[in-house]
Amino acid sequence: MKKYILPSLKLTAVFIVLCSVIYPLLIAAVGKLTPGQGRGETLSVNGKVVGYANIGQHFTADKYFWSRPSAVAYNAAGSGGSYKGPSNPDYLKDVQAHIDSFVVHNPGVKKEDIPAELVTYSGSGLDPDLSPAGARIQIARIAAVRHIDTDKLNELVDRYTQGPFLGFLGPSKVNVLKLNIALDAMNYGGR
Repeated sequence: MKKYILPSLKLTAVFIVLCSVIYPLLIAAVGKLTPGQGRGETLSVNGKVVGYANIGQHFTADKYFWSRPSAVAYNAAGSGGSYKGPSNPDYLKDVQAHIDSFVVHNPGVKKEDIPAELVTYSGSGLDPDLSPAGARIQIARIAAVRHIDTDKLNELVDRYTQGPFLGFLGPSKVNVLKLNIALDAMNYGGR
């Protein structure tokens, strides 16, 4: 029995150091190499932080591009989805309410043309991005409110569209907060 205790204690000590000291320091060092140095990439306007690039925000004004709905009100401390299946009556009511609201604020858009991401919750509730189609379907509303030519808004969406990671992994996406900051920077009416 003694011949097993000493190697077990040594192995335990090695894994404590490895898992509790070396691994966290390695992850912290990698985090320092990312935008925001591991604290998240903040976005500022006129020196004031307006949000994080990797956490969605709630936009309801017609002059802005709207984000994907969040089941947790974009609260990063309580990240999560709605935990309701696609046949759950409460979930279906939520989706219908999102559809109805979107159609009211975007006259001329048929409900079958609305991208699913604009009326359904994401798995984390923090999704900061939309597909380019999700942004483009809102252009007519924003153009009318801000009195901006739709071609200029299409160019803006194109400028802020990120292609798939490494050119082939995942979909193209548009960060809604960055897009809305650029929209405000255009200094057109409707503010």
